[in-house]
Amino acid sequence: MAGLYSSSSSSLSSSSLLFLLVTLIPLSLACFAFVLQWRGGLINDSVTQWFNDNHEFPGMTTTPEKRSLRSDSGCVSLLGQSRTQSFPYLRDWKLDYKPDLKPRICITTSTSAGLEQTLPWIFYHKVIGVSKFYMFVEGTAASPNVSRVLETIPGVRVIYRTRELEEEQSKSRIWNETWLEKFFYKPCNYELFVKQSLNMEMAITMARDAGMEWILHLDTDELVHPSGTREYSLRSLFRDVPADVDTVIFPNYESTVERDDIKEPFSEVSMFKKSFDHLPRDVYYGSYKEATRGNPNYFLTYANGKSAARIQDHLRPNGAHRWHNYKKLPNVYKLGEAAVLHYTYSRFSDLTSRRDRCGCKPTKEDVKRCFMLDFDRAAFIIASTSTSEEMLQWYRERVVWSDKNLVLKLLRKGILTRIYTPMVIIQELKEAGVFSSVVTSAHMSFSKDRNNSSTSNITRESSQATARKVLEFDLDGESQQASAVPPQSAPGA
Repeated sequence: MAGLYSSSSSSLSSSSLLFLLVTLIPLSLACFAFVLQWRGGLINDSVTQWFNDNHEFPGMTTTPEKRSLRSDSGCVSLLGQSRTQSFPYLRDWKLDYKPDLKPRICITTSTSAGLEQTLPWIFYHKVIGVSKFYMFVEGTAASPNVSRVLETIPGVRVIYRTRELEEEQSKSRIWNETWLEKFFYKPCNYELFVKQSLNMEMAITMARDAGMEWILHLDTDELVHPSGTREYSLRSLFRDVPADVDTVIFPNYESTVERDDIKEPFSEVSMFKKSFDHLPRDVYYGSYKEATRGNPNYFLTYANGKSAARIQDHLRPNGAHRWHNYKKLPNVYKLGEAAVLHYTYSRFSDLTSRRDRCGCKPTKEDVKRCFMLDFDRAAFIIASTSTSEEMLQWYRERVVWSDKNLVLKLLRKGILTRIYTPMVIIQELKEAGVFSSVVTSAHMSFSKDRNNSSTSNITRESSQATARKVLEFDLDGESQQASAVPPQSAPGA
């Protein structure tokens, strides 16, 4: 009897111990996980703070349409839920890359745009892998309130169009070359085209001195779209380019706006017309009439894309859309998926802005001296001869895509496409406080250094030195005299 009691007692004790272990182990694991999560919550993460910073940058207010887009679009919502994982470069709002990241990519531009356009443009391209920016500024972009901010951004070099710079560029070898001469001494777009070529020539020298490996020329209404890369990265794209390729061409997609009240194209436009290079020929020609909607060409403006060049000896611009070489014919490769997104005439105010910076007469004969493309000529005449109401009506008929049935039809055919990634990246940058932070930081720095010599004077002096250095190239030997490639229209039906 005693043995039976002892055996039962031992069995009961073992069961109790087993029950205790089964209970305590999960509780211990849960407590351990809680401690880890609690400790992580105390980390002073500046990115987390910036995600909670909703300070609005002037001209970049969040509209109800954008709020609804973020909540309704599955693509946007998905990306928005994992911000730090999707966009790791936001860990530092300055996005100042380490020098060992390869390949090293730079962009050169000639611009007169304000901060509401240049800041999203700069930081978007930083996110996808651009290290350096050579910004030739004039107009609004050269004003103190704008240039002061641009000069504080790591990787951005601001070059001003001073009298000294123009005098140095007047001695450039470009003026002695025949490939650009048909654009000399003409107003408006022709003058800009020559100016861009001179600036690109200077940017090559700057890029070589900085150890850059690839250079692109973009306007500040264009974004590179590195589609087809695993990481949505321009670096990844260039790493895959064969070593014997000198130049890669990005076909361009053109923005197709659906409203006439767009203020921030990069944040509000998601629909684009695809390049004919990325379409089957039967689809392109079969839908040509519907895609033009009564306009002169398939695209409103240019259709021959933009290119990037591997930085090497004797590299030269070949107009604003291509690169060439003084000593050899470059090996050119056209990309099959990546593109440049061109936000052209995406705001109604673009009609008057083009008119205001060109002094030509609004006649068919005179606009040919000023503009290379048919739609630019027609837009200039309308903006110069019509009332505001007539301009708006013309804009709605020629630019705005308000026919939902036609949009759906062309989306199904692949003529039109939706691209959300640049919009999401720029919205994330804005909501992370990047744009407001850089503006605040610049003005605080200016207040402290107000009594010191202006950094813009230093930048101006360095740009003059670069201009002089450009003229020192050895031009011995035969140069390949390929004509400069101007903006061109897509092939007609």
